[in-house]
Amino acid sequence: MTSSSAEALLLDFGSVITYSAFEIMDRAERRLSLAPGTLTWRGPLDPTTDALWVAMQADEISERHYWERRADEVGRLVGRSWAPLDFFRAIRGGDLNEDVRPEIVELVSEARAAGHKVGILTNELELFGGVESSQSLEIVRMMDIVVDATHTRILKPDPRAYALAVERLGVTPDGIVFVDDQKRNVEGALRAGLHGIFFDVRDVPRSLRAVRTALGLTV
Repeated sequence: MTSSSAEALLLDFGSVITYSAFEIMDRAERRLSLAPGTLTWRGPLDPTTDALWVAMQADEISERHYWERRADEVGRLVGRSWAPLDFFRAIRGGDLNEDVRPEIVELVSEARAAGHKVGILTNELELFGGVESSQSLEIVRMMDIVVDATHTRILKPDPRAYALAVERLGVTPDGIVFVDDQKRNVEGALRAGLHGIFFDVRDVPRSLRAVRTALGLTV
């Protein structure tokens, strides 16, 4: 893909549009009234602290299974029986807009101003965010399409997930810049003919520069 051929930007939701749970762990502990350092796992920020994350990266468990395990674990610490939705509601607070990366809002605005279509392709927007919180998201109103596996039941990296997004965006696969924090999903996008970019939460500025370059935006 050349920058001039890019027609659309397609974003994952969790950890790309919003801060990852790992990046807000200190705040999460405060909200849960847990002592600092209680939650020791840091996922991609420090895989050496998180054997479960390593297992997920090795495709031994799914991402949903990972968060089901973590939600149950943290729920037990606070005397609750939690699913991922309960966990994320508890650590993020009442307004999901507060956890949206401002850099992504800026990127989406730039892409739209340049004439690109913009969409979301996610495995669990409503499943992990809840219906009301998801509907209140200002960034969702900036999107041309939202494909959420909560409803489609088709999880990335299943090729059908990308095909749905391609169809709804109305552009060819090679005209889409797809951004995800999971390498398996980026690889799935590449196999589907999209231009996939890995979003590294350890170096967000570098990831954003790569996306802007692919879209032909000023870096």
